Amino acid sequence: MPTAIELAEQFQASLMGEASCAFIGLAPLESAQQDQISFLSNPLYRQQASQSQAGALIVSKADFDFLQEIKGPNSDKRVYFVSKNPYATFARMAQFFAKQSTPLYAAGIHPSAVIDPTVVIPGSCHIGPFVQIEAGVKLGERVCILSSTTIARNSAIANDTLIYPSVSIYQGTQVGERCIVHSGAVIGADGFGFAPDFSSTGGEWVKIPQTGNVVIGNDVEIGASTTIDRGAMSDTVIGNGTKIDNQVQIAHNVVIGNCCVIAGCAAISGSTKIGNFCIIGGSANFAGHLTIADRTTVSGNTSIIRSIIEPGQHFTGVYPSMLHSAWEKNAAILRGLDKIRQRLRLLDKNKNSGS
Repeated sequence: MPTAIELAEQFQASLMGEASCAFIGLAPLESAQQDQISFLSNPLYRQQASQSQAGALIVSKADFDFLQEIKGPNSDKRVYFVSKNPYATFARMAQFFAKQSTPLYAAGIHPSAVIDPTVVIPGSCHIGPFVQIEAGVKLGERVCILSSTTIARNSAIANDTLIYPSVSIYQGTQVGERCIVHSGAVIGADGFGFAPDFSSTGGEWVKIPQTGNVVIGNDVEIGASTTIDRGAMSDTVIGNGTKIDNQVQIAHNVVIGNCCVIAGCAAISGSTKIGNFCIIGGSANFAGHLTIADRTTVSGNTSIIRSIIEPGQHFTGVYPSMLHSAWEKNAAILRGLDKIRQRLRLLDKNKNSGS
């Protein structure tokens, strides 16, 4: 078990308390015990933190000072990891403990896997049952591909990437290092491209060949049943560190910047470019051929139909979208709309009776 001083040094936190205390993992404030660590990132839970049985807390300097003043029943025995960003420190520490219990996939190839002889597979990789890997695929070190996944021809998957069962990766897809792709994801399917050719007597939708690829950066996570279409001629690109939730649709030629987060059921139409550090809420949707500035936040269920040029803005609204601050003002008026109507009716009645 790691000691407090080892954890403090590894995660760059200031240690307050007994350096030799050892911990088995993390737990919520209400259930954590003496050999567990919890965290406080919201001042609303300060009182709960003071009463917690946790043997250690990850806190900010302000929260540490507060907890020292009120002195809960476990305060004298507790260890504190004081951090500038307790939530991020908690996440990194949780990753550390999770690795101690996460199933390890032993290197090797299951006999039921179907692998073309041209595939490059380092000895450190794990290939699960019923995996199919086509010609020209290149795998990095320690790649894990779990059961019933298909990797199509000429794709490349870099070091330490984990692909869960039943993922479909189409031809030419490039996946970076330390990525996680969850079950049911489809990467590199044809984009939805058709040219209309109609006359008064009939016609057809003429399919446009989708000859681009999908390029995924390092440290990207892709949720279950998410779909990322290949480009029509240029590539669809997902930037480093971006995290994509379940059931997200990313169309052809979309470019998503670094360190974005996209919540479930969002949909991004073709050729839209999302900047860096953007936050996109669940079921938000984007029209095609838009440009979205860095650090834009889009609330859930919001429709974006125009480009956003100025960085750092927050948009909200089912239709049309507007700045979040304007939406809050309008929402406050909307909540009181019935009272406003009653007042207008009363004023109208008084006016008529007076005349």
